[in-house]
Amino acid sequence: MANTDFLNYKAESFAGLSKLRFDIKDSKRFFNRELSWISFNWRVLEEADNGSIPILERVRFLAISASNLDEFYSVRVAGLREMVKENISFPSADGLSPTQQLSLIEKEARLLIDHQQKVWRKLLLNLRSSNIAILEVHDLSKQDYKFLQNVFFEQVFPVLTPLAIDPAHPFPFIPSGGFALALSLRRKSDGFALEALLPVPGQISRFYRIDDGPKGLIRFLPLERMLEQFIDKLFPGYDVIGKSAFRILRDSDLELEEEAEDLVREFETALKRRRRGDVIRMKVTADTSNDLLNIISRSLGVLPEEVIKVDGMVGMADLSELVLTELPKLLWPPFTSRVPERVEDHNGDIFSAIRQKDLLLHHPYESFDIVVRFLQQAATDQNVLSIRQTLYRTSNDSPIVRALCEAAEEGKSVTALIELKARFDEAANIRQSRTLERAGVQVIYGFIDWKTHAKLSTVVRREGSKLVTYSHFGTGNYHPITAKFYTDLSLFTSDPALGRDATKVFNYVSGYVEPEALENLRISPLNLKETLIENFNREIKSAADGKSAMVWVKVNSLIDPEIIDLLYRASCAGVKIDLVVRGICGVRPGIKSLSENIRVKSVIGRFLEHSRIVCFGNGAPLPSSQAKVYISSADWMGRNLNRRVESLVEIRNETVHAQILEQIMAANLSDTAHSWVLMADGSYQRHEDHTSTERFSCHQFFMENPSMSGRGRAGLQDVPRLMHSNG
Repeated sequence: MANTDFLNYKAESFAGLSKLRFDIKDSKRFFNRELSWISFNWRVLEEADNGSIPILERVRFLAISASNLDEFYSVRVAGLREMVKENISFPSADGLSPTQQLSLIEKEARLLIDHQQKVWRKLLLNLRSSNIAILEVHDLSKQDYKFLQNVFFEQVFPVLTPLAIDPAHPFPFIPSGGFALALSLRRKSDGFALEALLPVPGQISRFYRIDDGPKGLIRFLPLERMLEQFIDKLFPGYDVIGKSAFRILRDSDLELEEEAEDLVREFETALKRRRRGDVIRMKVTADTSNDLLNIISRSLGVLPEEVIKVDGMVGMADLSELVLTELPKLLWPPFTSRVPERVEDHNGDIFSAIRQKDLLLHHPYESFDIVVRFLQQAATDQNVLSIRQTLYRTSNDSPIVRALCEAAEEGKSVTALIELKARFDEAANIRQSRTLERAGVQVIYGFIDWKTHAKLSTVVRREGSKLVTYSHFGTGNYHPITAKFYTDLSLFTSDPALGRDATKVFNYVSGYVEPEALENLRISPLNLKETLIENFNREIKSAADGKSAMVWVKVNSLIDPEIIDLLYRASCAGVKIDLVVRGICGVRPGIKSLSENIRVKSVIGRFLEHSRIVCFGNGAPLPSSQAKVYISSADWMGRNLNRRVESLVEIRNETVHAQILEQIMAANLSDTAHSWVLMADGSYQRHEDHTSTERFSCHQFFMENPSMSGRGRAGLQDVPRLMHSNG
């Protein structure tokens, strides 16, 4: 079994960098949040260039990197530009002003965009080798032209509105993410010049499949090539003198009035404002003429520094359309999530399985359907009296929402906490809240100022003469679709203390009743961060007393300055700290007299790492039964720790405790197949394992091996444990 320790790799890779020195009060001890995010997206893009990954999955990674960058500009860059506009010069934790950050972001983002195009050109060749071709107009035969003409008139022409651009025809509104063609035309009869626009509705596909070519060659034609081919059908009697494909992004951050009498109505209004937000970036094809570019820019109010000329494809997020499920050999090998044996031992009765002992599911390796069935069973169980549920993000046709509606219609007391402020899911959440209300569910919206990001569900069931509370605590969203590729944890328990704690949290959000004497649950913004600080201080004391002092952490983002300084203080005291941070990380590891005991890695692979875990040695080397182990909904960012309702659950069940330490965390720390190691200068390097000829994949390990708490009558004899050592 793998027992890889990336401390040795760190020692080699940091040669020369360890000479860096930073005072504990020097702002450069932090990495910039925005640049760290771009670094993360570089790692995503590198997977698109990774020849060991199936070709269509590489195309998917490229699309994800483009989509990520779009969201980054729509929210983070838009916010920085607003700060500059309002003359706000307050520096970030690393000492950079908004103007300085924007300058660095633009430089890095343009390099990233250029590399996306290079990767796409390489993927085009790889796709052709895999019998998939993205065609140009000159590749089309007469037969192809006839086929496309039918497609054009049946599927595209009816929803297009060609628009002249002149004083009588104002420039139309283009939504965020909107794609359009701008054209310079000349009438054949008299040479009359016309500028025109062809906005493309978002519902139209970006790629159109045409009849297969020789030897079953799968062929696609991009939409813009089809439009160019049939311009004469849209503007008969005109020649095309110049053309430009362009795509815009608008400011998509929401502003919410401090006092909103009706939160739902206020969000509906805010969504309309978002749709019409200022343009913050425009990509145009590199062959766009200056005259045409000036017309577009002036009409949209786009500044020169907000324009990016692209030598290649505009709108790479649309490449996801090319990921064909009908070609399994070009995708990851199929994987079916496991149903825990213990649930099967109880003939699918979720309550009986939980009643036996706590159950921890590791998604997607273990099926999220168990979470859905937990609520479906509660909806139809005549002994269930009430259900309480948080919903931050869920699918449009959510089986969880249907189960809650069914429970309410059965006469049960059902409360759903809908978080309207879930970015880019606000409209969907409003629709879900309306559906739930119509079914008789009591819908609440939590705090105006704070998002409720905690993932909680409780079911109260009458069993004999007593009421038993079954609770679910998750690290991820109640979203059956994303649960198929996000790694998250689901803890099911009938522990009375956790049931009482969860009920107090629901009362806090619904009635602003601040919970007192929480027994086994901590929440932000009340005491979650304080609990982390207390545990770190305990490790610092252990180090001072000559005892083992160790911490393992797994989060998506780590940027809170107070927590980072606490990590530095712990490192200086001799605490060994391993951090698995998928995305943004403000920690600068490996600096002598500051962070030489801190190691940071990022895992990027088939599944998106999303679970949040923290393990404290508590006086013993990890892994140990003595350790204090927590799962959480919160990343270590200021917003999560100080301005959101988040949960931190201590794991006290012996089997679940061991599962997190000896399987989940040990495998993540041992991974060499999907890992990147953070250097002291802020760069990331692929993990190189010099002790083994075969890379260890944590994702493969979890796919192949059952989890400890899910075992039933078979017992734990054949369940592998990874005893990762900190060295």
